[in-house]
Amino acid sequence: MNEQFLAKTFVELADNLVADFDLIDFLRLLTDRCVGMLGASAAGVLLADRDGGLRVMAASDEQVRLLELFQLQNDEGPCLDCYRTGTPVTVPDLRTETSHWPRFVAQAQLHGFGAVQALPMRLRDEVVGALNLFRLAPGPFDPVGTPIAQALADVATISLLQQRSTQRTMVLNEQLQTALNSRVLIEQAKGKLAERHNMDMEQAFTALRGYARSHNRRLSDVARAFIDDTEPLAGLAS
Repeated sequence: MNEQFLAKTFVELADNLVADFDLIDFLRLLTDRCVGMLGASAAGVLLADRDGGLRVMAASDEQVRLLELFQLQNDEGPCLDCYRTGTPVTVPDLRTETSHWPRFVAQAQLHGFGAVQALPMRLRDEVVGALNLFRLAPGPFDPVGTPIAQALADVATISLLQQRSTQRTMVLNEQLQTALNSRVLIEQAKGKLAERHNMDMEQAFTALRGYARSHNRRLSDVARAFIDDTEPLAGLAS
């Protein structure tokens, strides 16, 4: 195994905190590296959506993508078991699991696969998906390659969770900024309304809020319309 290439891969998987982060490209990199370095014939990634449903997010080739979809559609297979338990599932010879996953084994063999290893993408108690390695020929998985594959999955998981956290923070910041901007608008409208109709600030706020509620509108929208004089707002100060 090329140690320099392995180190470069870990850096690539960790270095995703950029504005133009591409999730699909990132996960395809993970599957391609598993095939290129670890001797897997194919690799796929299943990730959970916000509702906990698994989705096929990346595959090193079309055959494994179809097999991953088959697992999801039939609710059966090692990758699903791995995600649900949060533990690795290693099957050196799929022929031994015909009673456990009869439909999956038949479909995997149809696609030419004889062995599979599913590794959890997890950080502590949070499982976000599974990294799945397929081999054409049955046989034991490399005891050196397995921990490396799990390490790649772990680094990818940390990067994904960090990216999700960053996106959540950005959303919260945008919501906060919107709220602050709305607050400024409302204060300006209160001042203008109070001066125009000789009322105090609390009365002005009550008038703005009452108009917004009675017309089923957002308070900030009413405030902006009043400040900009874009509509009459009949009865606002009554």
